[in-house]
Amino acid sequence: MMRHHLILRVITKLLVGAIILFGLYVQFHGDFSPGGGFQAGVIIAVAFILYGVVFSLHHVQRVFPPWLVHKLLALGLLIYAFTGLYSFTRGFRYLDYAAFDPHHPSHGQHYGILLVEAGVGITVTGVMIAIYYAFAARTPVISDEEW
Repeated sequence: MMRHHLILRVITKLLVGAIILFGLYVQFHGDFSPGGGFQAGVIIAVAFILYGVVFSLHHVQRVFPPWLVHKLLALGLLIYAFTGLYSFTRGFRYLDYAAFDPHHPSHGQHYGILLVEAGVGITVTGVMIAIYYAFAARTPVISDEEW
């Protein structure tokens, strides 16, 4: 942990919440403007990665344990797949969002895009954090105090 970087630790604590909030904005505003699940997933993962870089891998894994990261990977994929399967079982093509509201296809489009983007966002967040955990768990070559 970076015990001697007080300003960095304080700024990080202030930024993590704002970064996650911005990621949620990009997630839920993605069907109206540029952005969406992938960008939101990366932004949210950056908040946890920043926390891990500044406070240590152990601290971030207490907040976001590896078992939860692995469950999120599967959950996002399942949301994406079941969104497509739902429309398929209702007699529509795979990922035809009109199946969610056949009387108002534009509403169905909105619901479908929201679900698919949520699945993508959850999966991307999990993948990015899993990659960070894999690299950060390696033994460091130099200690924190040396640089």
